[in-house]
Amino acid sequence: MASEAPRRRGFDWRGRLLPRSVLGITALLLAASIGAAFSGTIFYAFYQYRLDNNKTAVDKYVTGFDTRLQTALRIIDAERDAARKSVKQDLEPLRQLAASGQTIDDLRKKVGPSVWFVATLADDGSASVGSAFVVFADADQSYLLTSYNTVRAATKKPGPTVELRKGNDHLNADLVTWEEGRDLALLSVKRGNLPRLSWSTGNPVVDPGDRVFAVSGLGSEGASITQGLVSDVSASGIQHDAPIGVQFQGGPLINANGEVVGMSSRAYAPLGFAVDTVWYAPPIRLACDKVLRCPSGGGASGTGK
Repeated sequence: MASEAPRRRGFDWRGRLLPRSVLGITALLLAASIGAAFSGTIFYAFYQYRLDNNKTAVDKYVTGFDTRLQTALRIIDAERDAARKSVKQDLEPLRQLAASGQTIDDLRKKVGPSVWFVATLADDGSASVGSAFVVFADADQSYLLTSYNTVRAATKKPGPTVELRKGNDHLNADLVTWEEGRDLALLSVKRGNLPRLSWSTGNPVVDPGDRVFAVSGLGSEGASITQGLVSDVSASGIQHDAPIGVQFQGGPLINANGEVVGMSSRAYAPLGFAVDTVWYAPPIRLACDKVLRCPSGGGASGTGK
């Protein structure tokens, strides 16, 4: 009987790789621990490196942020103002075309109830006329701004009667105060709560090239309007070419929104001499120096006396 061939034994990897003694196992565990600790150190170092880089980037971004923000805001404001100016220039031809017909009628209906015709006498006894507009009112009285040039004779005692007219409605007015240099005078009537006009709160109240409208209290529909363009604006006057007949002096000079920007005058001359073909209107806020008492929010709340 033939002998069986010896079996080939396979590779004993467990015996070769795994330690067989307690000391060997301890050494293996120690090596594994060292390896894990080394790996952890590497990972922590990488984490700290990324953290430091992020912190540096954040610090770099935060440093000077306020300065960059203010610069950005200034750029935005400048671009906004430039865009407004550009749009305004582009729309001006349309505004000029629109300032007729329905626009004039809408303005007359809006401001007409607040504008009255003024009739009195001049120093030589001849007729002196103009307009006036309501600047504030309470339950008992209403106050209207007008041209000193119209009521000049009434500043002396005895003076002529000053009468306000609107259609068939006639009211006697009292002269409260005035400022000759700016052609401003304030009247009061014993009728409360007359509608007042809104004032422009812009600074300046109007710009060169804007269309303005002079309003008189005399007209078949209770008011009449002329229009023109602003040629120059300063703290002391609005130079414009809206026709100012005698019936318009003392009336409001308004913008396209119906807001008062100044008072129409035939006598105001901030340059010290008359200028042909154009007029100067005192900006409405100048009335707050002496003639009116005005809160900071705009409009008048009392007399300047």
